[in-house]
Amino acid sequence: MTEPASEPRAVARIPVQTASPRASIVPRESIAGRALTFVVAIMAFLASLTVGVVAIVSETASQWRSDIAREVTIQIRLFEDVEMDKAIRDAGRIALEFDGVAKVTAVDEAAVSRLLEPWLGSGLAIDELPVPRLLTVTLDNGAAPNFAAMRQRLEAEVPGASLDDHRAWIARLNNMAWAMVLVATAIFAMVMAATVLNVVFATRGAMAANRDVVEVLHFVGADVAFIASQFQRHFLVLGLAGAAAGGAGAAALFIALGFWSSARSATPDGDQVSALFGTFSVGPAGYAGIVVLVALIAGVTALTSRLTVNQHVRMLETARSGAV
Repeated sequence: MTEPASEPRAVARIPVQTASPRASIVPRESIAGRALTFVVAIMAFLASLTVGVVAIVSETASQWRSDIAREVTIQIRLFEDVEMDKAIRDAGRIALEFDGVAKVTAVDEAAVSRLLEPWLGSGLAIDELPVPRLLTVTLDNGAAPNFAAMRQRLEAEVPGASLDDHRAWIARLNNMAWAMVLVATAIFAMVMAATVLNVVFATRGAMAANRDVVEVLHFVGADVAFIASQFQRHFLVLGLAGAAAGGAGAAALFIALGFWSSARSATPDGDQVSALFGTFSVGPAGYAGIVVLVALIAGVTALTSRLTVNQHVRMLETARSGAV
């Protein structure tokens, strides 16, 4: 007698269903998954803020250096026997004799009063205060006059005159910009480290919740690449969703700050903020950096989960070989 032919057909359907590449061993929606997405969004938001702040500081510092490099200042202090109008004319004439000087502009009393208003208040009588007179010397683009010779002539021919070429301010701006870049780099490194640690813990938690499934798949012959790909795909989706949300939030914040700065550009407070921080515009390079950062965080999330799974499966293989 022969055996029924129905039994082998029933057995043959089991491995096909188990080894289906579309079946995911990691649950798509879980409390841990939503928590990881939220944590990655926060980290991406902080990292995007860091990138945007670096872009703003770099752009503002570049504008400051450009403005300062195009101008130098002549200061004429008050003396009892000095005729100020003549001293201003002489100082302007001496400066214009040097190559690279485009024009010399005397800062009038009204402008000096506006400069001192934040500290001394409005309605100042400049004539009654020992305030030095200022002359702004505008340079041609890329010009570098002989400032040492100009300083010597001014001090020799105009009593109380001095030249400020702003080199000290340029050096301080460069130091400040580099310090901001170093601080931002340190913050970015800490944020990425925290993201990696969170992904490691989340991956281990997901593997612990599905430990029996992982061990069974591995012991029946599923290779490491298949198991790791399941977790990598899962955490790539979570990382991309969280990073996109955090990056979009940071970009929206910079756009809102830009609109706020533009709306308050005509007010004294707005002018002071714009002078210090610019228009809060990160520019195309800043937004491109945020997009690259989103992709980087998603990739790091997927890679971290894959490495964690590979390490766990190797531990299973070691334990299995030891038991044998």
